[in-house]
Amino acid sequence: MMDRNYEDLANAIVVQAVKDYREALNKLKKEPRSIGAKVTKLEIEIFFRSSWYRELTTLDPEMLIEKLKEEIA
Repeated sequence: MMDRNYEDLANAIVVQAVKDYREALNKLKKEPRSIGAKVTKLEIEIFFRSSWYRELTTLDPEMLIEKLKEEIA
C-alpha cells in the first residue's frame, strides 16, 4: 500500500510538471518575451534532466521535452 502511495505521488509530480511546461510553452507562443514563462520553462527543463526526475520515472526526459514542444508548435 505504501509503495503505491509513493508511486501515485511520483506520477502526480511528473504530471504537474508536464502541465506547467505546456502552459509555459503556450504562453511563450503568444508572448515570446514573457520572462516568467521563460524562467518556468527553463526550471522545468532542469527538473526533467535532474536525478530527482530519474527517481520518479523512467520516461526519457529529452523525448518528453521534444514531444511537448511538438504539441505546441
